[in-house]
Amino acid sequence: MADKDTPQEVAAKFIEKLKSSPFVMIGLNDGEHSEPMTAQIDDDQPNALFFFAGRDNRIAKGGAAMAQFVGKGHDFFACMAGDVSTSNDRTQIDKLWNNQVEAWFPGGKEDPNLTLLRFDIDSAELWETDISVGGRLKMLFGGTIRSDESSSHAVVNSIA
Repeated sequence: MADKDTPQEVAAKFIEKLKSSPFVMIGLNDGEHSEPMTAQIDDDQPNALFFFAGRDNRIAKGGAAMAQFVGKGHDFFACMAGDVSTSNDRTQIDKLWNNQVEAWFPGGKEDPNLTLLRFDIDSAELWETDISVGGRLKMLFGGTIRSDESSSHAVVNSIA
């Protein structure tokens, strides 16, 4: 498959897609299932996603992890590898706090069960499924999709 965009362009599109639909499946590499969580993005800290969670959440203990993302239009997919750690920096909590988070933590920022988790991304594989009209017709009626009719794909060590 020939890629239409550079890896940096694909990564930039990923960030925009994630901002418009910040939901990922994330799990530690410990045999437990992944779970859906809402990613918080800090533009000042590239290659990191943040998650407000309960201290008893299955990923709160931290460690090697994988996260998957599907764009809300099913036009973008991502698989990210990295490490989860606790990041209870009060300044970061204040910066990322919003109404959606507050709905889950009735005690607010002082909720004793609240923890902020940081997912540092070591690598990511990204797919943009923007297939041309000709390619879509071939998928419907049979035929081989040429590389110039296919989507973009990138393996990156940085999503910034």
